[in-house]
Amino acid sequence: MRNFAFAYIEKYAPSKQQLKTYLLKKYLKTKIPSVNKSNINDLINVVLEDLEKTKFINDKFYSNSKAKSLIQRGNSINKIRSYLFSKGIKDKYIKSTLDEIIAKNEDQDFFSAIKLCKKKKIGPHRSEDNRPIFFKKDIGILARNGFSFETSKRIMDLSKDEYEKIIRLL
Repeated sequence: MRNFAFAYIEKYAPSKQQLKTYLLKKYLKTKIPSVNKSNINDLINVVLEDLEKTKFINDKFYSNSKAKSLIQRGNSINKIRSYLFSKGIKDKYIKSTLDEIIAKNEDQDFFSAIKLCKKKKIGPHRSEDNRPIFFKKDIGILARNGFSFETSKRIMDLSKDEYEKIIRLL
């Protein structure tokens, strides 16, 4: 079980919950004869605790590194929160990571939305005559990526010149 865990950690750098799920699936596939099904959960927990003690897995580090990666791609705070929650990260780690992000940049969602507009070529990235036509579509794209209506509206109200100045700063 420990060898499976090391191989998976080496390849993917998972969260604790991801590794637990992987080990359980691996056990169900391989059917190791020397271990009872009732003891498998205890065995997985022992392996996970050992890996945490030796700092091979660390959910706080995972949370911080994934959040930084997602911010660079232009994801909103809400989308980062839901992503980390889906990976089985505890609420205290998610909260501390998001508090740290907000402390560094209070208006992080605004800049992430600008990055998304540049990436998807929407909103202020469009030419002035096409913007009213695609307004609802662009607001919808921003909303599906976790941005609030106020942030989306603020982005959509930017002029082309202001948008290009902000892009040069990023």
